[in-house]
Amino acid sequence: MAKPRRRQAGEGSISEYTTKAGPRFLIKFTAQREDGTKRVILKRGFKTRKDAAAALRAEIRTSEVGEWVEPSKQRLDAYLAEWVQGQRLSPATLASYRKNIRLHIEPYLGAQPVARLTGSAVDAWMQKLEASGRADAQGGLSARTVRYVYTILRSALGGAVKQGRLSVNPTDRSTPPSPSEARPPEMQAWTGAELGRFLGWAHAEDRDLAMGWRLLAATGMRRGEALALRWRDVDLDAGRRAVRRSAGVVKARGAGERLVEGPTKTGRSRVVDLDTGTVAALRAYRAARGLLALDLVRDSALVLSNLDGTYRHPERFSRRFAGQVVQARKALGEERLPVIRPYDLRHTHATLLLADGVPVKVVSERLGHASARITLTVYQHVHPGMGREAADRFGALLEG
Repeated sequence: MAKPRRRQAGEGSISEYTTKAGPRFLIKFTAQREDGTKRVILKRGFKTRKDAAAALRAEIRTSEVGEWVEPSKQRLDAYLAEWVQGQRLSPATLASYRKNIRLHIEPYLGAQPVARLTGSAVDAWMQKLEASGRADAQGGLSARTVRYVYTILRSALGGAVKQGRLSVNPTDRSTPPSPSEARPPEMQAWTGAELGRFLGWAHAEDRDLAMGWRLLAATGMRRGEALALRWRDVDLDAGRRAVRRSAGVVKARGAGERLVEGPTKTGRSRVVDLDTGTVAALRAYRAARGLLALDLVRDSALVLSNLDGTYRHPERFSRRFAGQVVQARKALGEERLPVIRPYDLRHTHATLLLADGVPVKVVSERLGHASARITLTVYQHVHPGMGREAADRFGALLEG
């Protein structure tokens, strides 16, 4: 039996070592610094000899062409603080990034030097999050949350590669929860009868809140878009409204929270037609508000403001909806009104229109989706019956 060929000088080496998680491999090679001096580099954590060999070849190639990167001694927590500060994102997204970095990355990986991170370390981190990663110590995070935090880390380390602080992104060698595992909770939607039943009850119970629920259901607006709507955005004579901005909550550690107004989720404005019933409801709502204070009906005033003209708090607005659904179920009968979330009013709007044969493109534009493909993907559960109807219509055409 032939002996394996010994590696020549400059080819590096691969060694196996034992860990609690099983055998792992390390690579050893000589790299040349920018000043022409050389140093021996060790990299650990490869799960298979094949992975180690591929990494060794890549490191040697980058060294030979002068692209080898000196390992950074900077800790990951320090790098992440620097990285997130330079991101051009909305205030709400930045706040979300900072919160997830603080709660779910720094406690586990923050003390690690950036250059020492490995794919196996990233995998072990994600497994810990799924097992016991909740900040309240009440269990693990969902696959959806773990994948979201993983994308933050992946993006940050991708920036390190671009800046020359890393030669490869260690998340490339890890396995996050798949998109199917990270699928969002199943959406719920009311039927037209259930929606009408709830809106009728809500109007009799609290006309002010009922206007908010009707706007969400009749337009498919996101919660933040509805709360940022101003009277100048609504043309009651033409029966349409413009969505130009969104309101949200930004929470910062040590600084409390604040309500901010920014662009829509896609960054684009849109105009959506209103049905005659919603136009009539808005006219009555505006007239009633005008009797309370003229400032509430000025063009610059928020349509769904508090009585002092300020923004409604988005999270409290959602809690009011949940509370009203509970009350409505008691009054109308639980079997006549399933439980849904405020966001499901948007799903209800889309589902009812698609099931009634409204073109996907039209529904997509009403919802403010970036493309009709998103609408098709999200609401594919509506389409089987529509396909049968289309087939029947085609058969009728053939028969004249």
